Amino acid sequence: MATVTLKGNPITTLADLPAIGSKAPDFTLTGAGLADVKLADFAGKRLVLNIFPSVDTPTCATSVRKFNQVLSSLTNTAVLNISADLPFAQARFCGAEGLENVLSGSSFRSTFGKDYGVVFATGPLTGLLSRAVVVLDEQGKVIYTEQVAETANEPSYEAAVAALN
Repeated sequence: MATVTLKGNPITTLADLPAIGSKAPDFTLTGAGLADVKLADFAGKRLVLNIFPSVDTPTCATSVRKFNQVLSSLTNTAVLNISADLPFAQARFCGAEGLENVLSGSSFRSTFGKDYGVVFATGPLTGLLSRAVVVLDEQGKVIYTEQVAETANEPSYEAAVAALN
């Protein structure tokens, strides 16, 4: 269990992020058009999992935009934005913003949040996903994680990119 804050107030997640060096837990999320988005879809690619509570909040929206911008020039690398938002809301946001270098997956009917330890267990966001970043190499091994300590803050984009270099 991780303890983070929301505007300074402590809240907890169900568990901890996967350990660096471990194989990433398998997942199936719901993507655009209600199609499955699976970890296996990214085999042979580096993958950045940008995990957050809701694309309809300012900090979450900023993280989607920045990862789109920062990682668009990297080869063999995909960004998957993951939240409990319905796929329709995720697609609406990315379409309105013109974001073409990121993909979205909804955890609304998935065990992703539990498997990755990011479901809020306490506080006003209970049931949503905490703000975190998990970076995987081409073999699906975890090479970087960040559980953002203050939910209202952005993740370290620089550290995520550095893990890929």
